[in-house]
Amino acid sequence: MRREKRYRKIGRIIGLLLLVIVTLLGCSLPGLGKSVAGNGIVIAGGNTTERQILAEIVSQMCDHYLSDTDTDITLINNLGSTLLILQALKGKDANISGAMYTGTSLTGELGLEPATDPDKAMEEVVKGYSSEYNMVWFPSYGFENTYAFMVTRQLADEKGIHKISDLKPYADTLKVGVDTAWIERKGDGYEGFKDLYGFTLDKMSSMEIGLVYDAVRAGKMDVVLGYSTDGRIDAYDLVVLEDDLHLFPPYDASPVATKELLRKYPEVETILLKLEGAIDSEKMQKLNRISDEEQIEPRIVAGQFLEENNYFEEKDTIPLAERELYKDVVRDILPPGKDKEGK
Repeated sequence: MRREKRYRKIGRIIGLLLLVIVTLLGCSLPGLGKSVAGNGIVIAGGNTTERQILAEIVSQMCDHYLSDTDTDITLINNLGSTLLILQALKGKDANISGAMYTGTSLTGELGLEPATDPDKAMEEVVKGYSSEYNMVWFPSYGFENTYAFMVTRQLADEKGIHKISDLKPYADTLKVGVDTAWIERKGDGYEGFKDLYGFTLDKMSSMEIGLVYDAVRAGKMDVVLGYSTDGRIDAYDLVVLEDDLHLFPPYDASPVATKELLRKYPEVETILLKLEGAIDSEKMQKLNRISDEEQIEPRIVAGQFLEENNYFEEKDTIPLAERELYKDVVRDILPPGKDKEGK
């Protein structure tokens, strides 16, 4: 079995300092570029459970489908932010990101206006990553990880609360716990909420987002604002309220690969496309819960998921060159003799 290279945990502060240093110096992240230089595949993970699971899924899919080659497959985890992951890709310290999120990258590194239409957001990041970074933003895994209001199932059933608009009749009585940063957040923060939904949250309290799930479970809060794929939603049987007026922009999760990698290893396109639509929000919640609540390593969680689905061996894929959105994106990485229709 191929020995995977593992790296010690990088603290958030150290990670941010590294980002500043490498950005200023225009060089690679120290010590992380060996495998790319050696024509290997290096997957950049993150410091969240979700990003680590997805990076493991990509790594193990590559290992499964490229097992008869001598390709060196390496996984780097604990990169502390989207910008640090992007820097690893740009600096050739990695050539695949296990997970990037449309809403984050759209308004972050691409500097574009937020989009509430998921298709529009996807189109913008696909084109933006191709033109700005020479990378391919792949179709979504099938879920988004966005802000979401949630309540206990008991409260949802008792009061018929299933979407955010349903909170309006109870806005003056329900205790609401929200992420501290959300209150001052522009666009999809509290001011945007009031403008769009037309009511105020009279008993709102600011909290660290990691504490909101236990607060609503214990009855200290009636409604909380959390993340839509957090494993505690499944573990605590919480009900995520539909954002019926579309306050929150889409944060669909996708793998990203450099075009250089796809030229060297064209098989990777099919490998990543087999994961398209393979993980919905409920499944991602469960995978996160298994790792967080049951203390199972992301590597094991990912492996079990892939074994249960037989590594998607029976799944057919549509090449990117045959998709309207990707025709121009992949034109310069098609094998010689093929046109943009993939013929």
